[in-house]
Amino acid sequence: MRNVTLILDDGSRFSGKSFGYEKPVAGEVVFNTAMTGYPESLTDPSYAGQLMVLTYPLVGNYGVPPFTIEPHGLATFMESERIHAEAIIVSDYSEEFSHWNAKESLADWLKREQVPGITGIDTRELTKVLREHGVMMGRIVFDDMSDKELSAADNYETINYVDKVSCKEVTVYEGAENSKKVVLVDCGVKTNIIRCLLKRDVEVIRVPWDYDYTGMEFDGLFISNGPGDPDTCDAAVQHIRKTMQNEKLPIFGICMGNQLLSKAGGAKIYKLKYGHRSHNQPVRMVGTERCFITSQNHGYAVDNNTLTEDWE
Repeated sequence: MRNVTLILDDGSRFSGKSFGYEKPVAGEVVFNTAMTGYPESLTDPSYAGQLMVLTYPLVGNYGVPPFTIEPHGLATFMESERIHAEAIIVSDYSEEFSHWNAKESLADWLKREQVPGITGIDTRELTKVLREHGVMMGRIVFDDMSDKELSAADNYETINYVDKVSCKEVTVYEGAENSKKVVLVDCGVKTNIIRCLLKRDVEVIRVPWDYDYTGMEFDGLFISNGPGDPDTCDAAVQHIRKTMQNEKLPIFGICMGNQLLSKAGGAKIYKLKYGHRSHNQPVRMVGTERCFITSQNHGYAVDNNTLTEDWE
């Protein structure tokens, strides 16, 4: 394992060892508090452009499942067709793995997909820095190269990551006979979202994020999750706003999709200090004492003060 250093924009440096593909990378450093699920998180398009820090200390002990494809062309155990995170940063990487469904080690998978992995990092201290300062850009540099060999990363907010991860053409997933049609605006949709829609026997029409679907006939509109800043996706907002003129049409947005839907309704979006990223986020149902454990991955939120009375 080669020596490697994570350098944050505030000058903080964290030294560790490389266990993945060995190349310098840069991106927005974020932390994830999930205890399991690194195959799903790494393949989640919402992590595009980010260096993912796992707060759970031991990572890799159950390996990586096989990449198998279901009848609809969807990955069985992954959230997309490849890893989207720029790198993964852990405290203690387990070289030995054991699981009935494991095909390879996390290290082998990272190397095959050319994604760096760092172990031996004090992720507790790193997370405390991110909680105090907020998410910031960072660089992964190998100790036998000069810092100048890797230029500073572009500002995360200036890049349209949705355009990078969205599908490039329309794809139709057929449902039951005479089923309802749902247009899915792909801003970086996770495989399981499509799978959940298909389980409800609807026909899913998956379109690129900036595709003009307003002239199509459909029964519902779904706007998916995705990476980056919603302000870079004005084309999607304009199409949503036009669709909203049909007051009887069901429209649902999740994560990025919810933010784009809110922007179409006139709300403003702001960047969270460090976001919510994990599979164990507690959410209380308003007006009750019921609490749900949810999977979340977002770095932006809707400013409720900008919503109109109709949206409240």
